[in-house]
Amino acid sequence: MTDALFLTSDDVAGLATPGEYVDAVRDGYRQRGMGAPAKPRTTLVNDDPTGMLTGYSAILPETGAMGGYTYSAGFGAGDAWFVTPLFDAESGEPLALIDGASMNPFKTGAVGAVGVDALAREDATTLALIGSGAQARGQLKAAATVRDIETVWVYSPTKENRESFAAEMNEKLDASVAAVASSAAAVESAAIVVTATTASEPVFDGDLLEDGAHVTAMGQYHPKKRELDATTIERATYVPDLRERTTRDAGSFRFAVESGAITEDHVHAELGEVVAGEKPGRETADEITVFDSGGTAIETVASAYMLYEKADAKGLGSTVSLSPASEALTGK
Repeated sequence: MTDALFLTSDDVAGLATPGEYVDAVRDGYRQRGMGAPAKPRTTLVNDDPTGMLTGYSAILPETGAMGGYTYSAGFGAGDAWFVTPLFDAESGEPLALIDGASMNPFKTGAVGAVGVDALAREDATTLALIGSGAQARGQLKAAATVRDIETVWVYSPTKENRESFAAEMNEKLDASVAAVASSAAAVESAAIVVTATTASEPVFDGDLLEDGAHVTAMGQYHPKKRELDATTIERATYVPDLRERTTRDAGSFRFAVESGAITEDHVHAELGEVVAGEKPGRETADEITVFDSGGTAIETVASAYMLYEKADAKGLGSTVSLSPASEALTGK
């Protein structure tokens, strides 16, 4: 038997700053760029009741941790539930079991910010945000830790949602945050564009992107999810979180290939390769760049281990006892 730390969503809420998430996730992707193992998500879809079960995994050898993310969405409850098992990467023993609800927007925001930091111009101060939900909040807070954002234009289809989001973020950030009436109004003058939606059709016209703009797309986790049009993909230096997922579930990339706008070799590099310095990121000021994020266990394991260490130091959480397979099989 061995004891593992169980952390509830309340245990980890507020335990780390957006900047600490970004630092942990950046290092996780650096390790991936040096060869750390990670696999794209696998999703099982159920018809009745409608829902999906998703999981993915990664090993971060230098961090000394490995694990994954398993979550259900839909089904009878019509909600989502996130669970993260965390293991020691040397002994293989379980370290923690974490309720990932409150961690989710922060770790997802962090990988978006790592993409911004790796690919956006250093002098970028204007940001367009498409979306106004929990993931949009995570993206904006994290992006503000890697660039000196002065102006944010936010658009989502529901007027009251985008306006309340802008009012809230104006109170929390140094930047000026304003709601606008269209995605075009948000994107036209932005040096950074972040999409945080569940859209199945492009949320802006790629011809509107200024030369030198960077796009971080967070809703690219299903073949039918397509936040970006083929024009955006074609114009851009294209960097996914994992190369392997571009032909599996990166909806915008797949559509651009199928439409003939690009070929499969349009992938410039994985994010980890850029972070680790194995491949170049942005090479010119006028270059358009795209970071396509579908979600991986790299950011999950990196964030979970950071939270585990913080919680352990503060005496948070409770313990659960787990039996090794040898004990269960032999009955000893």
